[in-house]
Amino acid sequence: MTRIAKRQLVLYSRKAHERGLTAAFGGNLSVRVGNLVFIKATGAVMDEMTEEQVAVIDLGGNQLSSVRPSSEYRLHLAVYRARPDVRAIAHLHPPYSIVASTLLEGELPIITPEAEIYLGRIPIAPFRPAGTEELAEVTAEALRKADAVLMAKHGIVTVGKSLREAFYKAELVEESAKLWYLSRK
Repeated sequence: MTRIAKRQLVLYSRKAHERGLTAAFGGNLSVRVGNLVFIKATGAVMDEMTEEQVAVIDLGGNQLSSVRPSSEYRLHLAVYRARPDVRAIAHLHPPYSIVASTLLEGELPIITPEAEIYLGRIPIAPFRPAGTEELAEVTAEALRKADAVLMAKHGIVTVGKSLREAFYKAELVEESAKLWYLSRK
């Protein structure tokens, strides 16, 4: 299972970059397997990701690998604690979603039937500095009753029972943000 989790992280990290959902060092994905969390290592570049750049931590935040986890590991752990049903998380920095999180308050409007079916609602969590426990708390709270959240002036977090599910929910969020933005013209 360890090898599968690492392969998935590499595959979807590269896809996230290819599809414009994040750039360079931005964003991080994780997969929960039992009490272990596999997450992008700090400093890893999404489109050059390798299995060696996957960090392993436990749900208490203890580092179990030779590489350090992303600075957003607190965010991932807080979401896993708040949502025991979640097995994967995508935290990305898609441009239209960031713009929407800067201009809107409350929620991103749902425009497409797919977003309504698979997401239901997309709340916007208040701004907190990146990598902090405060950001982890407000994001996890927003995800208690949603599978996607915009983090004000930062990016998005989506969750799923698999990394594939979390990734495609991220695409739906960005599509929703883009359509909302374009509809304003």
